[in-house]
Amino acid sequence: MSRNVSINEMGDAIMEELEKYSKLATDDMKAAVKETAASVRKDIQAGAPVDTGKYKKSWSVKNMHEDSQSIDLVVHSRNRYQLAHLLEHGHVKRGGGRVPAQPHIASAEERGNEKLVNTIKQKLGGGS
Repeated sequence: MSRNVSINEMGDAIMEELEKYSKLATDDMKAAVKETAASVRKDIQAGAPVDTGKYKKSWSVKNMHEDSQSIDLVVHSRNRYQLAHLLEHGHVKRGGGRVPAQPHIASAEERGNEKLVNTIKQKLGGGS
C-alpha cells in the first residue's frame, strides 16, 4: 500500500510542476504578444505617410480580450481607420486615375508575425 501512496504522490508532484510550467509558458506567450503588438505599432508609425502627423499618431494597441489562458490584441488606427485602407491600397481619383498605394501596414504585420514566432521559440527554449 505504501508503494501506491508514493506513486500517487509522485503523480501529484509531476502534475503540480506541469501546471507551474504551463502558467509560466502562458505568461511568456502573453508577454511575447504584447511586445510584438507594440513593435508592430511602432513599425507602422515609422512607415506611415506624414502630412499633418495625425494619422501617424493615431495608431495604438487595443486589448480586445484577456483571460488566464489567452490574450487578443489589435493594432489599429483609432480615428483614421478609413485613411489607413486608402493609403495602404491606393484609391481612384475623382477626375480619373489612381492615387498610388503607400504600403506600410502589411509589411509591419509580416515582420511582427516573424518576430512573434522567434520570440516564442526563444522563450520556450527552442533556439532563435
